[in-house]
Amino acid sequence: MYLIKQLLRRTYGGRRGAGGYNHHLSRSNTPGTQREECVISSPSVECSTGLESGSLSERYRSVRSTSEQICKPLTPEDCVIQSMPDASPIRWHLAHTTWFFETFVLKPNVPGYEPFHPAFEYLFNSYYNNVGEQFPRPKRGLLSRPGLSDVFDYRHAVDRAIANLFDRGGDEHTDLESIVELGLHHEQQHQELMLTDLKHLFFCNPLFPCYEPRATDFSITTSEIQWVTGAEGVRSIGHEGASFAYDNEGPRHEVLVHPHELSSRLVTCREFLEFMSDGGYRRPELWLSLGWQTRTEHGWQAPLYWHQVDGEWRRFSLAGLESVNPAEPVCHVSYFEADAFARWASCRLPTEQEWELMASDCPATEADNFLEAGHLHPAPATSNDHELPKQVFGDVWEWTSSPYIAYPGYQPPEGAIGEYNGKFMCNQQVLRGGSCASSRSHLRATYRNFFPPEARWQFSGIRLAR
Repeated sequence: MYLIKQLLRRTYGGRRGAGGYNHHLSRSNTPGTQREECVISSPSVECSTGLESGSLSERYRSVRSTSEQICKPLTPEDCVIQSMPDASPIRWHLAHTTWFFETFVLKPNVPGYEPFHPAFEYLFNSYYNNVGEQFPRPKRGLLSRPGLSDVFDYRHAVDRAIANLFDRGGDEHTDLESIVELGLHHEQQHQELMLTDLKHLFFCNPLFPCYEPRATDFSITTSEIQWVTGAEGVRSIGHEGASFAYDNEGPRHEVLVHPHELSSRLVTCREFLEFMSDGGYRRPELWLSLGWQTRTEHGWQAPLYWHQVDGEWRRFSLAGLESVNPAEPVCHVSYFEADAFARWASCRLPTEQEWELMASDCPATEADNFLEAGHLHPAPATSNDHELPKQVFGDVWEWTSSPYIAYPGYQPPEGAIGEYNGKFMCNQQVLRGGSCASSRSHLRATYRNFFPPEARWQFSGIRLAR
């Protein structure tokens, strides 16, 4: 009843016409229907690198712009549907990231600030119990209002208020800068979720819609896996220093690492097809007990988004339905599938400690396959250089064998912000490295992503260890 009363305090349809989609939203900075003009690659490159340099206000504008660039190929209808409880509508992502800035930046720092709409705190709060109650996550796709144009009005109103705060010198305040920086990285996380949630949504459509056309080069071949000796002994991992990192990346601490080797590249679709042909999905001895139970309950026979047509495996990407490219990294596999493949290959998955020590010597570069590249799909490992290992950053998130738990000495921040990471340290596995939908400026060697072991809709793949 609270929600109904609050929403009735504002009328949504009167100033926008029957469609709820006013004329200024059809321009290039918002979703429209002219799909031939809607390409993400070049605008994303221009907008999503802003966390590395420039003033805080410049970085803010850059990251916020990227979220709207992602929406350019979409219709308003694409932005309001929710395909499963784990996913959210595009409209919700756009509003939630705005709510974050309104709640944690504007309300505490602008005297007399009045929220854009009193019910939005309930509608667009994700899981911050210290802030207040939340609208049920599985039902986010059932709301037709606020409309997409209202959400863009909300974004732009908050952006103007943030800009005014910056004009008053707010971007030079250390405490304020840290929370804005957190909000920008938070929005980059949601930009990746926008793409993965959209991919799941489009896959549920029998038309297999295309988000952005792209050509696949099937002539590329991938060299055989080589083995790279990893660092061993007592080593230090975790973040330290003044640069941005999430609280779960620290404190830096010592670990004992046993002798090991890591594969020189990611596991390919060709290698995963061999696993499938050898009965990998029918052999319980390869699977963890809970993994086998999950595989059986859901009827898994291939990675998510693989679709068999006339005996040929095809896979759905944001470019539509295509033949499986044997040379590209396999993706959209769960931790259970990754672990079963590793057992089949007489290997194992790396620990997050082993992965971080490897990545510390391989910093992310512009050549890596991130969101900025515009491919939006994993790419085959290059074979024209001898630098090993390859594909450390970008392409796919790499499952590790490590549970998501706190580092020694970890303490979550006080207040609602302390709910960001710490309370999820149960029944999750750590993934490392980022994906083709991650922003390059968002990633670093100490970054710890985490998902339940059955999760498949993220760009998640496999690197082997032994």
